[in-house]
Amino acid sequence: MTRGKLYLIPTPLADTAPSAVLPSSVLEIIPTLDCFVVEETRTARRFLSAAGLKGHIDGLEFHELNEHTRPEDVEQFAALFEGGRNVGLLSEAGLPAVADPGALLVALCHRNGIEVIPLTGPSSLMMALMASGLNGQAFAFAGYIPVKADERRAALRSLEKRSAQWHETEIMIETPYRNDSLLKDMLDTLSGGTLLTVAADITLPTQLIRTLPVARWKRETGFTVGKRPCVFLILAGGKA
Repeated sequence: MTRGKLYLIPTPLADTAPSAVLPSSVLEIIPTLDCFVVEETRTARRFLSAAGLKGHIDGLEFHELNEHTRPEDVEQFAALFEGGRNVGLLSEAGLPAVADPGALLVALCHRNGIEVIPLTGPSSLMMALMASGLNGQAFAFAGYIPVKADERRAALRSLEKRSAQWHETEIMIETPYRNDSLLKDMLDTLSGGTLLTVAADITLPTQLIRTLPVARWKRETGFTVGKRPCVFLILAGGKA
C-alpha cells in the first residue's frame, strides 16, 4: 500500500506574520497539502490563510488532535495517508510534537512505516536557551511543574539540585496567568547564586530575555512577567 508523508509544520509563536519566522521552503510546502491534523481548527485556518492559502481554506480537510482526543481515535489517522496522500501536522504555536499532543501522531506514523519530515521553524524552548547564556551542552525540559505552591516549591528544589549535580540547564514553562506566581516561588525557593532566565514574548517586539542570579532578581522590585508566553530557565552552582 502506498503511503504519504507526514510534514511537521511549525507555526509562529504569537501574532507574527509567517514570513517573518518561517523559511520560504516551508511556505512553499504548505500549499501542496490539502489535509491537516491540528490542535484547534479555528487557529489553524487563520494561520494557513496568513501563510498563503487565503481563499482556499474551505477546500482543506481538518482533523483535530488535542488533549481531548482518545488514543483509539488517533489510530484512525493512519487512514489519512492511504493512496500516497501527504498530511501536515500543526501545533498551536512553535514546533509540532514538542510539548504538544501531536507527538501521538508522529508515534503512529513510525509504527506504520510512514515517513516523518520535520520542517524548520521557531521553538520557544530552544530560542530561550540560545539567548540565556546558560549551559547549552546539557539541558532538560521539565515542562509544566506542579500548580500547588508546596508541590511547586518542592519541584523547584529538586530541579535546582539536579542542575547543580549535572551542571544542567533546567527549562520550564507555565500557563501565562500563573507566570508571576511561579516567578515568586522561584525567588523564594532557589539559592541566591542560581542563575534564572526569564524569556517572554519571544519573536515579538515586546520580547524580554534576561538572565540574572536569583539574588539580583530579588532586587528587581516591581518586576512582573504578566500574562504573556514565557519560558523560565535555571542553572545552579553560581555565586550570588
